[in-house]
Amino acid sequence: MDTRTLLETVERETGPSPQWTVIWLHGLGADGHDFVPFVPELIDRAWPSLRFVFPHAPVRAVTINNGTRMRAWYDIVDFNLANRADRQGVEESVAQIEALIAREGERGVPPERIVLAGFSQGGAVTLAAGLRRTTPLAGLVALSTYLTTVPTEVDVPAAARQQPVFLAHGTHDPVVPYAAGQQSAHVLGGLGFDVDWHAYPMAHQVCAEQVADLRAWFARRVAG
Repeated sequence: MDTRTLLETVERETGPSPQWTVIWLHGLGADGHDFVPFVPELIDRAWPSLRFVFPHAPVRAVTINNGTRMRAWYDIVDFNLANRADRQGVEESVAQIEALIAREGERGVPPERIVLAGFSQGGAVTLAAGLRRTTPLAGLVALSTYLTTVPTEVDVPAAARQQPVFLAHGTHDPVVPYAAGQQSAHVLGGLGFDVDWHAYPMAHQVCAEQVADLRAWFARRVAG
C-alpha cells in the first residue's frame, strides 16, 4: 500500500500490541482530536489492548456554509436530507477509510477485530462503508447520523449484515432530525442487521448515558 495516500490520524493505544482497533470518524468542521477525550470513558483495563484511530477528514469547501473550507467527509449541498450528501465525496471518503482498515490488517488486526465508528457526517460515512463490506467488521457505531442513500437487499452483501450496529440519536437534534435516525435504524433492521438503537433527550451531541451504553456494547464485542 502507498502510505502517502493515507489520511493523517491521531492514535491512542490502551496497551502494548493492540489486538483490536476502533477507527472513529469525526463530524463536520471538527478533526481527529475531537473524540480522543472519550477513550478513557469507553474502555475497561481488563479488556485486550485496543488501538483507537481518529483520522482527520480532508479540507474541502462546504456549500451550505457559503463555500467555507473546513474538514468534511463530503460536501453538504442541501439542508434536505435526501439531497444533503455529495455522493462523490462519500465515495472518496469510503475509499480512504477502507485504506485505513487495510493498514490495520498489515499491523496485525484483521477486519473481525475492527470497529468502525463515526459521529454525524462521520457516522454517515461509517454506514456507507459498512453496508458494502464483503468481509464483515466487528461492528459499526453511528451516532447522530443518517443513511445517505436508502439501500435495498440487492445493494447489501450478506457478509455486511453480519455486522452488529450501534445507533444513537438525540430526540432534540436540530442538525440531523431524530426521525432520520429512527428511519435509518428501521431500514437497517429490515435488511437483517442486529441494530442496537438508543435515543437520548439531547441535541446534536454526545451524553454520559450514551457513552455508558456504548461502553457496554463494546464490552460485548471485545470482552465477550
